[in-house]
Amino acid sequence: MKKDKAIISVQNVSQRFPAAKTTFLALDNVSFDITQGETVSLIGHSGCGKSTLLNLIAGLSRPTEGVLLCDNQEITGPGPERGVVFQNHSLLPWMTAFENVALAVQQVFKDQMNKSEMHDWVLHNLELVHMAHAADKRPAAISGGMKQRVGIARALAMKPKVLLMDEPFGALDALTRAHLQDAVMDIQARLRTTILLITHDVDEAVLLSDRVMMMTNGPAAKIGEVLHVELERPRNRLALADEPRFHHYRQQVLHFLYEKHQAVA
Repeated sequence: MKKDKAIISVQNVSQRFPAAKTTFLALDNVSFDITQGETVSLIGHSGCGKSTLLNLIAGLSRPTEGVLLCDNQEITGPGPERGVVFQNHSLLPWMTAFENVALAVQQVFKDQMNKSEMHDWVLHNLELVHMAHAADKRPAAISGGMKQRVGIARALAMKPKVLLMDEPFGALDALTRAHLQDAVMDIQARLRTTILLITHDVDEAVLLSDRVMMMTNGPAAKIGEVLHVELERPRNRLALADEPRFHHYRQQVLHFLYEKHQAVA
């Protein structure tokens, strides 16, 4: 049986930070692969190194030890093949939604697309997240959920090999969060986008993911357990409310987090 291609490969990665008279070991010998078209969640208690790990994959920092690969190329810095969506949308406030997405498109495809093609590509990605109607609005004139949609459109417009999402729905109300989760599932199904999602929400992790990687508490955090979520796609949150397997997966994650929390306490 042919093994699926690894888009992201994390190999024996450790990360230390300077501390008073010593160093703080945040991540300890972490290894895993993410295959093409897969959605993987990283979940764990606050301070366990989830965002540290995502920043390493994004190329925003370098590991103390080990190596990270994207499509067999070593990650040495940020790159358009790794689109990032943060909890803070990071839109430029003086630019419209269209202009925010266009800025990324111009930087990545300035030698590959003409002006008309870029215009059409920006609109296409705004339509993917149902934001074409607000293309001419600035961030101050749209809601938090709409800003996140534009942020997702900007990341997708770079045609990334993997979409990195760092608690992208954490600051949103429950209903907006649910709508955006559904939008991400729809986009993933249509584009077969590879996604790495950082979250602290157990239901979100199980709903969206093919695998949930559970991290031990820091310092020296590791991947403690990996849960394979074998729920058919497309997934319907209302149908899953009565699905015994969904609740079984949810309980497995909760049990891990509770046991690790107790161990540290």
